[in-house]
Amino acid sequence: MPDMSVEPYWELTFDKDGDVDPAERDALTQGVARAGVTDLVVFAHGWNNERSTATRLYDRFFAPFPGLLAGASGGKRLGYAGVIWPSMDFPDEPIPHFPSAAAAPPGAGLDPATREALVRILPCEQAVVDRLSELLAQRPEDPARLEEFVSTARGLVADPPPGVSDLGPGPLPAILTADARAVCESFSAALASVGALSSELLGSGLKRLWHGAYELLRQLSYYTMKRRAGVVGAHGLGPFLGLLAGSCTGVRVHLVGHSFGARLVSFALSGLPDGASPVFSVTLLQGAFSHYTFATSLPFASDRGGALSGLYDRVNGPLVCCYSSHDTALGVLYPIASLACGDDDSVLGLDDTRWGALGHDGMQAVDACAGISLARALAGGLPAYGCVNVDASAVVAHGGPPSGAHGDICHAELAHVVLLAGGITR
Repeated sequence: MPDMSVEPYWELTFDKDGDVDPAERDALTQGVARAGVTDLVVFAHGWNNERSTATRLYDRFFAPFPGLLAGASGGKRLGYAGVIWPSMDFPDEPIPHFPSAAAAPPGAGLDPATREALVRILPCEQAVVDRLSELLAQRPEDPARLEEFVSTARGLVADPPPGVSDLGPGPLPAILTADARAVCESFSAALASVGALSSELLGSGLKRLWHGAYELLRQLSYYTMKRRAGVVGAHGLGPFLGLLAGSCTGVRVHLVGHSFGARLVSFALSGLPDGASPVFSVTLLQGAFSHYTFATSLPFASDRGGALSGLYDRVNGPLVCCYSSHDTALGVLYPIASLACGDDDSVLGLDDTRWGALGHDGMQAVDACAGISLARALAGGLPAYGCVNVDASAVVAHGGPPSGAHGDICHAELAHVVLLAGGITR
């Protein structure tokens, strides 16, 4: 294991189908029993290209825990686990505190790091990546070439896995079906609205639409990662937690997830075996999935709830959703990328109310869901059980375009929320 700010610490690796590394699984379960761990904090990262980056994130997020635990009573012995799963990011999304590889300048095609990640993590054929990069570098003012780029990028999206959608059955999102030019136009305008593109970079005619085409490729990769997170949670982490509970009786698990990792730990609730749940708290940090996922009844389809409706009952404590208004990845780009076909008369059917992310405005349409400020949460305002939205905008506030504060989660205040949610500190 790498040097970490906390111990004991383990990592648990899953592939895209949710299959766990057996050696790491056994090391964690045996290590928890051997160390006498009473409370295990399990953190799942969001988009990320390298294991080393995920480990650095865990190291930094967990760093305040020892100080926060000083003087805590009750004989608790904490252990920590970092989930490693195949997701990817793009180098042009700056993450506070974590330098990344330089992105290619506009009009230069795909940078080497993105090309390698598309092949290794998505995955797709090298020849396909080469063609996409070539078209982005050339940015031809030819509608047929823009259509070729969009159709090629859409071809990277695999068939949806069963049982892991946010909103249940329905039409495919417009990102997969709508007119190519209209989709690229919408993404170009969205990038300009969050300051990711200056008027000079936007250009004119078809040239400016190639910025939207690049954003389409990014969002299609995230569409795949989002669904993969559901698979890993439901078919990987959930069953593992059941195994852990069977071999380490009485261990309390506290789930933490960032971005798509928040989706992963949430869908793990659906993969828990029947019987008593080992999960005693869930903390979602800038969750990149539908704010209606836990809805009791969907406002636009009152005959059904969200994909995880009622599953917060599998948590023997609070399910805490931390969100920030400064997260432009979720506040601006996520709704555009998540639209359903034919919602209204516009090409993409933009409806922020339906297609929002819970990391931007919290869980919606959940019965008896409290809403409090971060200051109130830290002052003891978290409920002992049930759903609660925590407005973390006061600290989750830093980061440049296009993602804004989406990655700004390494704060002692958020670490404290995790401990308070789990009843580990008071």
